[in-house]
Amino acid sequence: MASAEPRLGARILLVDDEESVRIVVTQLLERAGMQVRAVEDGPQALRAMYEFRPDLMVLDVNMPGMSGWELLGQVRVMSDLPVIMLTAKSREMEKVRGLDEGASDYVTKPFGSQELLARVRAALRGAHASSEHDAEQFADQLVEIDFARATVHVDGQELRLTRREFDLLATFARNRGRVLSNERLYEEVWGEERGFSPDQVKLYVSYLRRKLGTVTDSDPIVTVRGFGYRYEPPA
Repeated sequence: MASAEPRLGARILLVDDEESVRIVVTQLLERAGMQVRAVEDGPQALRAMYEFRPDLMVLDVNMPGMSGWELLGQVRVMSDLPVIMLTAKSREMEKVRGLDEGASDYVTKPFGSQELLARVRAALRGAHASSEHDAEQFADQLVEIDFARATVHVDGQELRLTRREFDLLATFARNRGRVLSNERLYEEVWGEERGFSPDQVKLYVSYLRRKLGTVTDSDPIVTVRGFGYRYEPPA
């Protein structure tokens, strides 16, 4: 099976105007074996994107000058770099906005150090899985997907899926560890078709879960209440 673990020494770009946050987060991530470049504003972050070539960005929402939202928009034009948003707001719509605008995850300040570290590792795993997007095959501890042949094996048994179900599972696998909103899943699976309905997405997720349940006791599709779904295969 292919490993989903990110490599040691992953490069993290930290963008926060608070020096105390930069110091604490830098120490936390460096102790976990990561390389950190810490900057205090958007223009410095854009320069570091080219110089440092990060594997992941940790980005504060509320910064003077260029806000975190503006920087996220510019990053998304250039790259699919995983971005974890740091926000002092706990309102649901702020979090949904971050996920819908391309953030991989969010952490609300004040945050626990282990929570942030776990989310960084999960986002790096998701990025590692996404790098396999153009590969002909995907495999983790539970699922094996042959994209060219549109076949799926779960725990060694072939699983017959409809085209929608296959595309849904492929989207989850390629974004392993990331929270995907209903809107994002609809865009990936239904493409240009109009008439988005969250109930339609929920229905096909239930179909997929039911078929997975016929061959395994594990449910790798985690519901993140209020935000969408995350694919997490068993360890």
